[in-house]
Amino acid sequence: MTQPAFQSAFLQTLQARGYIHQITHPAELDAAASAGLVSGYIGFDATAPSLHVGSLIQIMMLRRLQQAGHRPIVLMGGGTTKVGDPTGKDASRPQLTDETIQANIASIRTVFEKFLIFGDGPTDAVMLDNDAWLSGYGYVQFLRDFGTHFTVNRMLSFDSVRLRLEREQPMTFLEFNYMLMQSVDFLELNRSHGVTLQMGGSDQWGNITSGVDLVRRVDQKAAFGLTTPLLTTASGGKMGKTAQGAIWLNADQLSPYDYWQFWRNVDDADVGRFLRLFTDVPLDEVARLEALQGAEINDAKKVLADEATMMLHGADEAAKARDAAEGAFEQGRLSADLPTMELPRDEVIGAMIAAVATKAGLTQSNGEARRLAQGGGLRLNDASVTDGAALIGAADLNADGVLKLAAGKKKIVLVRPV
Repeated sequence: MTQPAFQSAFLQTLQARGYIHQITHPAELDAAASAGLVSGYIGFDATAPSLHVGSLIQIMMLRRLQQAGHRPIVLMGGGTTKVGDPTGKDASRPQLTDETIQANIASIRTVFEKFLIFGDGPTDAVMLDNDAWLSGYGYVQFLRDFGTHFTVNRMLSFDSVRLRLEREQPMTFLEFNYMLMQSVDFLELNRSHGVTLQMGGSDQWGNITSGVDLVRRVDQKAAFGLTTPLLTTASGGKMGKTAQGAIWLNADQLSPYDYWQFWRNVDDADVGRFLRLFTDVPLDEVARLEALQGAEINDAKKVLADEATMMLHGADEAAKARDAAEGAFEQGRLSADLPTMELPRDEVIGAMIAAVATKAGLTQSNGEARRLAQGGGLRLNDASVTDGAALIGAADLNADGVLKLAAGKKKIVLVRPV
């Protein structure tokens, strides 16, 4: 679908950088963003102490909103986390205690503070918790006030519900209420903070349009919805999911080095798109970088890794991560900033290299490690290992008592027997 030409700096930027999938009332939103300040929000449930990189496009949307002179609202789902969003799920989420949810919110806030400016100014970001109003409703009051504005027919048509039922996976009545709660969030934010825009991923379209409709129907006020495209990698994988697990945004769950490596190792075809979405690199420079051919595309990947890591972890950590990666892979140096894993000594000395590589997270199985070795892709202390069944000896440890294992050109870990 061809997007219209926008007049507001906010929508122009989103369009040029590839953020827009659908908008409920594009001309009205464009006019509002051109005429004055728009307050927009995105909701994030607090199911873990950290968000992962799959949420980064939403964080960047709030950043773009603030950069364009508008006000971003970060809505933490202290209330909705107790229910669980059924979107894309085949099973109910485990229920968390109030204490765990609040601890998760406090941890997640530290990431937002890297991307947004918080404060009391007209365009300063604000973080709110929907538990403040959702938990205040009595059940009868909630049904009386909002139940008449939703039909089961329409709710069953939403992908988040329909796909779950088509897969014959059970959906509890608790989860079925999630979209009502999300819609009420929009109404509450519109009334208390003048929020007129809700943004989110394309899988949230049904929930977002329900909120837009509720605000317009109940209070007859302007309300808009905007979604980003479903973000997959060039290879078709889900953004942020790797064989080693989620790419977490909090440094205590994923090191800056591993974060830098994630961006350095993206597919060649993703470099330009990711530079536009996840960095502030100017578009003309992005065009130059994505046009690089052959081995030079690696320079563009390093820019992507540098910029993305700097935004999240700071310039010093980005520089250390790059230096450690280049030293390890290009110059054969060791660095304290490389990922290090401690393993029991008897699981390293005298053990097969394939088994140690698997325990260190370089491969998923011993068989994969042996096949990698046969193809010349497994290295011990920068020397190729052709036999994954070969045993590691004490002589393989360096002066600091560690050994360096690498799988291919992308994964490296220092193993310290303890």
